[in-house]
Amino acid sequence: RWALAWRMTPEGRVKAKVKRALTEHEAYWFCPVQNGMGAPGLDFMNVQVPGCPAFCIETKAPGKYLTVRQERTVAAIRAAGGTVFVIDGDLEEMVEWIIRARLLNMAKA
Repeated sequence: RWALAWRMTPEGRVKAKVKRALTEHEAYWFCPVQNGMGAPGLDFMNVQVPGCPAFCIETKAPGKYLTVRQERTVAAIRAAGGTVFVIDGDLEEMVEWIIRARLLNMAKA
């Protein structure tokens, strides 16, 4: 496993870390393939965790930033009431959000 990790790009390592965390929370996710048709989207994940609202994730290599197009997409999703996490390695905000959302959902039941 270590041999594979060193060949990954920095963003690839972040994506692998995110996927491990989502698996721990029994999430379903898909990574849409951009083909030039339709509206632009974030190029990584649309996620559904049991007991949480759906959300999106965009990963970046540590220290890298969203492109202008990605910033516009994130702004549009948030303006529509959606949740987007931009992750460059630190998963704490996303994991805490998942835990809080699940607790709120359980309290409503």
